[in-house]
Amino acid sequence: MSDQNQPTDTNPQAKRRDGMIYLGIIAILVIIIIFLAVSRHNVSQQSQDMAIQRDSAVIDKNNLKNDYAAAIARLDELTSKNSQMDSMIRDKNGEVENLKRQIRGILSDSRASASQLKKAKELIDELNAKTKTYEERIAELENQNNQLTNQNQGLAKERDSTAQKNTEIKQLGSVLHASNIRMTPLHLKHGGKKEVETGKAKKVDVLRVYFDIDENRIAENGTKQLYLKITGPDNSLLSNAAYGSGNTTLSDGSSMNYTLLKEIALQTGQPVKDVTVDWHQENDYKRGQYNIEIYNGGYKIGSGSVTLK
Repeated sequence: MSDQNQPTDTNPQAKRRDGMIYLGIIAILVIIIIFLAVSRHNVSQQSQDMAIQRDSAVIDKNNLKNDYAAAIARLDELTSKNSQMDSMIRDKNGEVENLKRQIRGILSDSRASASQLKKAKELIDELNAKTKTYEERIAELENQNNQLTNQNQGLAKERDSTAQKNTEIKQLGSVLHASNIRMTPLHLKHGGKKEVETGKAKKVDVLRVYFDIDENRIAENGTKQLYLKITGPDNSLLSNAAYGSGNTTLSDGSSMNYTLLKEIALQTGQPVKDVTVDWHQENDYKRGQYNIEIYNGGYKIGSGSVTLK
């Protein structure tokens, strides 16, 4: 009976062992809970980052679309202000239309990459730069026209002056524009019966100039004079009176020596394609860059260059 009433020595140890086991289980559970919470947070953060990236891409593309729409609106406004600008901007083969086609192609692509969107932004910037150039030209015409309008409110002498300046504005609007300008050095064989393009100065016999005259809705039908000024590597003018070189007056009243005079038949609103002019000279051509400037109505309307080795 006395042995049964005494507590066993193993009960405290068992309790301590059970307590340690419970603490271990609790610790493991806490670690698992913390791990799951951190993992969930990381997954959530990654999802948020991906969503932000997607939203950013959408925003960038939407911003580009808005920028493009604004650029087109500026162009449309220009075409309503000036008929000469209308012919230049709406030319299907012109630089503006080519830019618009490239931009539309990228913005209409639902899978456009970041590099493509960057390219679209660069094209839109280029389009805006060209638009600014057109705006400046129209602003110049409008400024002159405003000056004339103000003078019309003055005396009869001032009204006469206004009429004269109106004529000048019309003349400015009728100035032609040259594009697609090329200079091709040619070597003549078999007594000139065969022409071979060459880039070597010592073989050049003829410098052939090609260019187009863009349509102009203001210029009247008739024969138009184009003055070609060709300069050599030392910036000296290529000229020979026997070959048609001469002198003309520019719009600012200054005098300019020119290399060749070319006359073309123009119809209002119609372009003139592939105008060709040949320059022959008795002296040998030098190595270096040759530049050409084309003038009409006292204004430079285009330029180009070629380099001979």
